[in-house]
Amino acid sequence: MFPASFEYVRAHSSDEAFAHLQQHGSDARVLAGGQSLIPAMRYRLARPAVLVDINPIKEFSYLREENGFLVIGATTRDAQLEFAPFIKDRYSLITAVSAVVADPIVRHMGTVVGSICHNDPAGDWTATALAMRAVMVVRGPNGTRQVPIDQFLVDSYTTAVNEGEMALEVRIPIPDAHTQGSYQKIERKVGDYATCAAAVQLAMNADGTIRQAGIAITASGPIAMRVAAAESMLVGQRPTLELLKAAAAEAPKIASPNADQRGSSEYKKDMTRVLVGRGLKQALERLGVTA
Repeated sequence: MFPASFEYVRAHSSDEAFAHLQQHGSDARVLAGGQSLIPAMRYRLARPAVLVDINPIKEFSYLREENGFLVIGATTRDAQLEFAPFIKDRYSLITAVSAVVADPIVRHMGTVVGSICHNDPAGDWTATALAMRAVMVVRGPNGTRQVPIDQFLVDSYTTAVNEGEMALEVRIPIPDAHTQGSYQKIERKVGDYATCAAAVQLAMNADGTIRQAGIAITASGPIAMRVAAAESMLVGQRPTLELLKAAAAEAPKIASPNADQRGSSEYKKDMTRVLVGRGLKQALERLGVTA
């Protein structure tokens, strides 16, 4: 199929981009990587009247650490994270997920911020952002605001970005040396949507107890979901196999996946338990901790 007719504009500055967004309101959509938006337009699931291309704006492409956060700009590609040496050295969860998002072609065009803003129910970056307690930076007519990821993800394909606004960047707290993560994903083939996936990040205290836990599942409901009960269960405790099993068992309680050609709802629910358990074990292994 072909997209419905639309107007295409290239913005060469941030002010120009926001002027277009404010002028056209809900009729406008931002084009960054386009790996989700363009297919949706082809099938007429999305019908923007105006497409605002922000790729010429060089100031939106950055990947840096500042003030305790890893900061990822609006046009930063997935592949930039996949191949950045400092990401591989210090961000085990990001390293794991950046290698399994869609396929290499998509990763060289797709953007992290765009993927989070698309908020696909089976998205990889939304679950990762939840596990890492990311913050989205949004700019609009009333200025710039920071939105915690739990408040940013509203519903399927819906976020807290309002009319005339645009997400500028995602900010992820820099993990210390006692923090490790894991991303576990089941897919039928490379590039397919996840049958189920889980993002896990654990931080340890010097006394061997868990200081912080981030656990999220995706492809298990209308949006990626934080497994808050499992996080609370782990914090302050020394990891044991029994504890990990109990925490993993919390995931199916919140999962509500649809049955499709990838599996039944019951199968997918049980896979959330399996993948969260695997993720917890791998994160602990990377920390040199035996449960």
